Amino acid sequence: METITIIVEKDEEKQRLDRFLVTRLSPLTRTRIQALINDKMLRCCGEIITSTARKVREGDTYTLTIPPVIEALPQAETIPLAIIYEDTDLLVLNKPVGLVVHPAPGHRQSTLVNALLAHCKESLSGIGGVRRPGIVHRLDKDTSGLMVVAKNDEAHYGLSSQFTERSLSRSYWAFVWGMPLSTIGTIEGNIGRSPQNRQKMAIVPKGGRPATTHYKVLKLFKANDDLSQGISLLQCNLETGRTHQIRVHMAHRGHPLVGDPIYGRIPKWAKKAFDPAIIAFPRQALHAFELKFLHPRTGELMTFTAPLPPDLEALLSLL
Repeated sequence: METITIIVEKDEEKQRLDRFLVTRLSPLTRTRIQALINDKMLRCCGEIITSTARKVREGDTYTLTIPPVIEALPQAETIPLAIIYEDTDLLVLNKPVGLVVHPAPGHRQSTLVNALLAHCKESLSGIGGVRRPGIVHRLDKDTSGLMVVAKNDEAHYGLSSQFTERSLSRSYWAFVWGMPLSTIGTIEGNIGRSPQNRQKMAIVPKGGRPATTHYKVLKLFKANDDLSQGISLLQCNLETGRTHQIRVHMAHRGHPLVGDPIYGRIPKWAKKAFDPAIIAFPRQALHAFELKFLHPRTGELMTFTAPLPPDLEALLSLL
């Protein structure tokens, strides 16, 4: 249990309480401070304070009690991770195919969160008062590639803000059936639960959340002289990060990802044109190859890249 005492100075008078505390209690986030106030952990002159909107006055003495970090419910598991970069605030890793990010029904164990709890140990200072890694963005189980993970509240807030402001840049390589009519383009459309199948996402006419994907054709692997019959290697850049975004957008345009078990559909002409191993590729051919963000503490531009994993390299060789 930690207790912090703060006395309001003259030039700080009449500020909102939560803003005053954020200024004086860095690196605690405003959300964390508000949660502590809701838990009745803040007193002024012995009185419990529950309003975050009250104005502070010169000479007020606030005492904030911060409970010890509690352990996260998921259990730590020693699982090998490809850590590309790590410091006291964050780490960047290359997620392999098959690794689920968060514990969920059907995947309570052996997830990325379980692995990070074991890897980081005491270097996790707590996200929202719980000793757990801050997952800023996710990759599907069978999508490989780069992820950044926060190790404390300050880093989590800073990275999440970049995600919200769309200044955190993510680029993917995707193998899709066919050739887009335009070699460079943008796909927009709100993504929500499919009205026909609640297990799938779809571009929906009403509701959903805005989603924007920019793509560029890097190479076309032709099946014959008909350019529509082939496989294209695309670079996709996301403005937003919706569930299954690239998979939904490309399928909506008639170019589902090779191997996609949910949104994919193997064209009739493909079985005669391509190697059976390509037709039977067992997962969506999607890899997050580049990640850019500003370090939440130093402001330094951080850029990371990850090569194609072995299965996509093999696919490329077959093509």
